Amino acid sequence: MATVTYQVPNITCGNCVNTIQMKLGGLTGVSNVRATAATKEVVVEFEPPASEDQIEALLTEIHYPAAM
Repeated sequence: MATVTYQVPNITCGNCVNTIQMKLGGLTGVSNVRATAATKEVVVEFEPPASEDQIEALLTEIHYPAAM
């Protein structure tokens, strides 16, 4: 199991948090997603077949790209 933390500047409210948690939580291999508006962080716990590339691509697709 891997855990990765992303800084996501576009998180501004509870709706953002819910959208991110719902979309990332639907990826096969993702076991936990915790998004926080106050810190603009997304913490994802996952294992294969999910990958960091896949998670980052989905964040971008749903308009919440991770800061690089």
